[in-house]
Amino acid sequence: MIWKSDLGNGRYKNPVLYVDYSDPDAIRVGDDYYLTASSFCNVPGLPILHSKDLVNWKMIGYGLKKIPEFRYRDPIHGCGVWAPSIRYHNKTFYIFFPMPDEGIYMIKSTDPAGEWTEAVKLYDGAGFIDPCPFWDEDGNAYLVNAVAKSRIGYKSVLYLSKMSQDGERLLSKPVKIYDGDADGNITTEGPKMYKRNGWYYIFAPAGGVKTGWQIVLRSRNVFGPYEVRTVMAQGDTGVNGPHQGAWVDTVSGEDWFLHFQDVFAAGRIVHLQPMRWTTDDWPVIGEASKGDICGIPVIEYKKPDVRNEVEREVTETVGEAIGKGAKSIIDAEGNRTEAIIQANGKVALSWQWNANPEEEWICRSKDGYGLKCISLSERRPMADYPNLLLRKWEAPEFKARIRLDVSGMETGDYAGIMAMGCTYAGIGIVRETEGWHIRQINGEQIFDRGNIYAKEEEKTEAVTFGGSVVECLYEVIPSNNVTATSKKPEYTLGEEGKVLHPESLIRLHFIFPDRKTYTCETSAFAGRWVGAKYGLFAVHKKEQKEEKCGNIGVLGIEIM
Repeated sequence: MIWKSDLGNGRYKNPVLYVDYSDPDAIRVGDDYYLTASSFCNVPGLPILHSKDLVNWKMIGYGLKKIPEFRYRDPIHGCGVWAPSIRYHNKTFYIFFPMPDEGIYMIKSTDPAGEWTEAVKLYDGAGFIDPCPFWDEDGNAYLVNAVAKSRIGYKSVLYLSKMSQDGERLLSKPVKIYDGDADGNITTEGPKMYKRNGWYYIFAPAGGVKTGWQIVLRSRNVFGPYEVRTVMAQGDTGVNGPHQGAWVDTVSGEDWFLHFQDVFAAGRIVHLQPMRWTTDDWPVIGEASKGDICGIPVIEYKKPDVRNEVEREVTETVGEAIGKGAKSIIDAEGNRTEAIIQANGKVALSWQWNANPEEEWICRSKDGYGLKCISLSERRPMADYPNLLLRKWEAPEFKARIRLDVSGMETGDYAGIMAMGCTYAGIGIVRETEGWHIRQINGEQIFDRGNIYAKEEEKTEAVTFGGSVVECLYEVIPSNNVTATSKKPEYTLGEEGKVLHPESLIRLHFIFPDRKTYTCETSAFAGRWVGAKYGLFAVHKKEQKEEKCGNIGVLGIEIM
């Protein structure tokens, strides 16, 4: 079922987005709100969302058509586009984003739903992450950033550099303005800079993604020294973290804070918290009694006073197939049917590739557009297929049914549905010279000191098939939903004190026209910094002198 945050009575429940939008940042321009988030190695990158009320969000586009480095022609899990910042300055939208192995980049546009410029690199080198620009009223511009220990050898440090007004160059060497290790705020990262009443503020999370808290730094001087205060912590709630986000205000003068929570398999989902200011100019985020200086996350709250009439269309949900020829219909039970590949041959906005895409991955099929079975080595693991077409979870419990036309398959083609994460599985149909087979793959990604390994088990069975259209069903069966609780959940500590959490179960079903069904199961695990995904694969793995690859017709998806 589709997640609904708006309760329809002037109140909302958290999360406002049960979607893996890691490291969200947001701004208000007039009475419009825009949000972007990390996208890692999935493409297109830097999703752009729009809202009129901070509760109901709609996907409107992406900032990046491709990741700006050649090596991302293949998936590099956990790398790519990390925590971005979105800002509006001189009638222009800016997004600054880091790539931890390559540097810090910037793109801009006058229309957030339209075309964005090619990425400009401001900083060349590994280790600097989480950049946020700031334009001061005196004409100076700055860039604040954090660091990644995995690339630079240390963490918790924030740097500030002078920047050109156009956001394309750094004008000074970075100056260290804060070290969280010095006062117990370990793993300080994700800084966002603002100014209010003559104070420079830096909002940042500390303590780690699953176990941390929100801090705010402030100073009368942009380069410090900064004093620090904890302004939101988990307390006795089920909202672990709570992690980095954005301060936004409304035209009515209210203040709000968007942040993420890591819910393990589903990834990093977005919450909305009320925010207020103390008489001595410190923010307090979340629910707090009078006099408290640190709040706790709210589960349910009144909606923001945006002073405009927001027409809620139930079809305008995150994941809707926006664009020419795309349709999204929601029935009385809350199920949604939509296109995957639109009538114009473009992939719907709710889908991303596993790596930088090639034009040939989308091809003409019998009834429109479909997926090309691209040629790959027999030894390439399924999780590393570059042309995996993937989609984020949209609820803690749901089913997704996809219909495929496989009549265009050639000998050696293999296509079907997969569950993607650090553990993954796929089930699909193989066309061989002697007939058809069902092939199931179960695998695991292993991350070791920056290197990625995969191990897989394969099971193949001959089948009789004389039709053309098959159904693929992805089913999530949750074991626990931490965001639905009002009390702190019981966690289990595994090896080296790592926090463990009961995983959801995923079932993949491959269904023939006669309703003969083949099923495989796997545990739902998040990927490398990303939530579990599901999607389609279409590959050709038959070595021959004159290779001929077929295509798969994609007939749509139903979310239940």
